Amino acid sequence: MLSLPDTLNQQISGAVHKDHASRDTGRYLVAAILAGAFIGIADVFMFTAAGPLAADNIPWAPLVGGLVFGLGLILVVFAGSELVTSAMMVVPIGWAKRSISIPAGLRAIGLMIIGNLVGSIIIALLIKGSGIMDHGPVADYMATVSQAKVHKPTGELFFRGIMCNVLVCLAVWTQTRATNEVAKMVVMAWCMAAFVTSGFEHVVANMTTLSLGLVHGVDTVTLAGAARNLVVVLLGNAVGGAVFVALPYLASVKQPAAAPADTAGSVA
Repeated sequence: MLSLPDTLNQQISGAVHKDHASRDTGRYLVAAILAGAFIGIADVFMFTAAGPLAADNIPWAPLVGGLVFGLGLILVVFAGSELVTSAMMVVPIGWAKRSISIPAGLRAIGLMIIGNLVGSIIIALLIKGSGIMDHGPVADYMATVSQAKVHKPTGELFFRGIMCNVLVCLAVWTQTRATNEVAKMVVMAWCMAAFVTSGFEHVVANMTTLSLGLVHGVDTVTLAGAARNLVVVLLGNAVGGAVFVALPYLASVKQPAAAPADTAGSVA
């Protein structure tokens, strides 16, 4: 297992990588599209696994959905792609250590938001074409979840967004410490299960959920409602990653030795 200073170094290197990689806009957008698609695949997996259970009023349906949703972050990290929510921890660490500039970090985050959204929409359109959510318990569960997301009060969305990204960023931080691939997968899967089962809000997962609701014509799921959800959850996720994960580790971990200028690949 990596020491805490070495783990912080890895996050600094990840921030530098995001700065350098995002200068090639086209390639970086594709990497971000992949991340949106990977989370979208996990979102669909969650609905198909938990939907039939929810239809039978089985109380542990959310737990089942949470256990399978971990596939998304595992794909993001192991296959390689650029996910905006983990960047909300990595980029602020880079800013604090002055390894990247504020404009560079904002550029990378902006490209990730765009790419993640495009990847989510692509998955939603593919699922619409497949017909697997046109009717039945899976469709009903997707409709129920997407409707709930557009009607939740703004305050609830914001605080659920904070809690969600605390878990996502802890998953990324902890898997960085682990040196065994199985351990990495387990910690990521458990953290994802915790946020899904608890009902927290992840902006990229919501991009797919709300896109599914829109393309399937779910009642009361509107573009305006979806936009409100995504903006508020994005802000909550940003606070969760920067204030509740990056800041405590910056304050508690001893200043590491100088991090390398770049890494071969992004942390997540």
